[in-house]
Amino acid sequence: MLQEIAEGIQKGLVDKRFDGSLKFDCGADGVIVLADNTATTQDRETDCTIRISRDNLGKLLTGKLNPMTGVMMGKLKISGDMGVAMKLGQLLG
Repeated sequence: MLQEIAEGIQKGLVDKRFDGSLKFDCGADGVIVLADNTATTQDRETDCTIRISRDNLGKLLTGKLNPMTGVMMGKLKISGDMGVAMKLGQLLG
C-alpha cells in the first residue's frame, strides 16, 4: 500500500522540485521518504518527519485532510525542520 502511494508521489514530482528531505512515518505500516526529488519506502534520516496513519496520509495527499487541521486535531505530528514541512504544501497544491 505505501509503495503505491510512494509511486503516486513520485509521478507528481516529475515537473516539480522538492528541496530538503521529509519522511511520512506511518508506524508499523512503514515510511515514505521524499529526498533528492524521489519518493521511496526506504527509511533514512530526514530534515523533517511527519507521523501520520496510513489512512490519514491518503486523505492528506488527496486534499481530504487539511494539514493545519490535521495538526490541531492530532492526526499528524511534525518534528524537525518546519520549513521543509511548509514546502510540502506547495508540492501537493
